[in-house]
Amino acid sequence: MRFPLKLNIDLTRYLVSNKLRKVEKFPLVLMLEPTHLCNLACSGCGRIREYADTLADEMSLEECLGSVDECPAPVVTITGGEPFLYSRIHELIPAVLAKGKHVYLCTNGLLLEDALDRMRNHPNLTLNVHMDGMEATHDRVLEQKGAFAAAVSGIRKAKRLGYRVWTNTTIFKETDLEEIDELFTILKGFGVDGFLVAPGFGYEAVGEKLFLERREIERKFREVFELSKRHRILSTPMYLRFLMGEKQLDCTPWGNPTRNPRGWKAPCYLITDAHYPTFREMMEKTDWSRYGVGRDERCSQCMMHCGFEPSVVSEVGKSWKDMWEMIVWNLS
Repeated sequence: MRFPLKLNIDLTRYLVSNKLRKVEKFPLVLMLEPTHLCNLACSGCGRIREYADTLADEMSLEECLGSVDECPAPVVTITGGEPFLYSRIHELIPAVLAKGKHVYLCTNGLLLEDALDRMRNHPNLTLNVHMDGMEATHDRVLEQKGAFAAAVSGIRKAKRLGYRVWTNTTIFKETDLEEIDELFTILKGFGVDGFLVAPGFGYEAVGEKLFLERREIERKFREVFELSKRHRILSTPMYLRFLMGEKQLDCTPWGNPTRNPRGWKAPCYLITDAHYPTFREMMEKTDWSRYGVGRDERCSQCMMHCGFEPSVVSEVGKSWKDMWEMIVWNLS
């Protein structure tokens, strides 16, 4: 099975509950950013530019756990910044797990090997390590020599300790898919459990011409689809077909709400028009009709998983063919 059985059961129960209560807009994954502080300054990162004046700020442990309670999403992604720089990360992880949530811990891997000495494994915990290519490419994108070696050391130690480990790869203009094939083959040999792949989002604050436009995304992801036949890529088949231009999906910006030291970020993980003090205010005061392709210029090239994978949830039940494809994919 591609995802843990407990996660499948909890997600199904959550989705059915919302369907029966006729809830129209509900979150699937809480993106929790307790700090934006990072030990890297990657060319394609919008966070370190957008929050340059507040990088040193962090949420209290109580604020983090209160946010988890506010947002009913069954999955919490702890991200940043670099979450291992958050002063109370080793208290936060077990506290969120104790609430019955599934936790994805997203890290660049530089601090992972040492951090594992202070962590305890849990069946609902997944480590998600950022990997953008083989050593030369990865170190160049992250602008730090030794970043690849550090991440690999952390991954190998995590697998020896029995952790579930995924990797996350961003596809840029210059990404060589043959190199990504080689990377996934090596990581699979280390025991990595799955691979997240997504096109980069063209942040306005990032001046470099790194990001793909929609036609380029469609071309690149036809190659990614071929990779999915050889590697356990975690993107759903419908989302991959959307990226290839074969399927139309509308964005679901509330699907992955973001909470950071400034508040609840709206309208989405990628675009910031406001911060709200509570999850409820963010959901009720955001004019969702303003956003999406054809409505907001900033959305025109976006095909990011945080907005469109949640859309798959509402679409897949409309077709028996899509539903069967999803079942076969998840069981493979």
